[in-house]
Amino acid sequence: MRHLYSCPLRWSDMDAFGHVNNAVFVRYLEEARIDFTRRLAPGGGSTAFTGGSVVARHEIDYVRQLVHRHAPVTIELWVTKVTAASMTIAYEVKDEDVVYLRASTVVVPYNFTEGHPRRITAEEKAILKEFLDDSSHQEGRREGAVAR
Repeated sequence: MRHLYSCPLRWSDMDAFGHVNNAVFVRYLEEARIDFTRRLAPGGGSTAFTGGSVVARHEIDYVRQLVHRHAPVTIELWVTKVTAASMTIAYEVKDEDVVYLRASTVVVPYNFTEGHPRRITAEEKAILKEFLDDSSHQEGRREGAVAR
């Protein structure tokens, strides 16, 4: 299963050349990731996905320029790996027929009260596995993401 996030483009996101600055894409990924984890929280007294997390790694392939327009872009994301203490989330920033960026982020759950990383709970793993798809992200990487 995949999660879709609609991301509006802001004039302040543009650089002098009128396209989205590379650093701004990291913020777009963050917005989509936060939306994803908030929607995963089951509620009903469950503590799953209610704590914090930190980013351990980003990997980004810029495929095409994204120029300013009024229509939002779609950020599609899914989980490619779940370990005892981290998860890897893959993304595509795209329109229906154009991919602008492919990326992945390693996220580590973090206990900010105690000041250290924490393990992913069994409940969180079960929920994340619904979004697990490690084949399509790797196929996208093999296609060769190069800037044009």
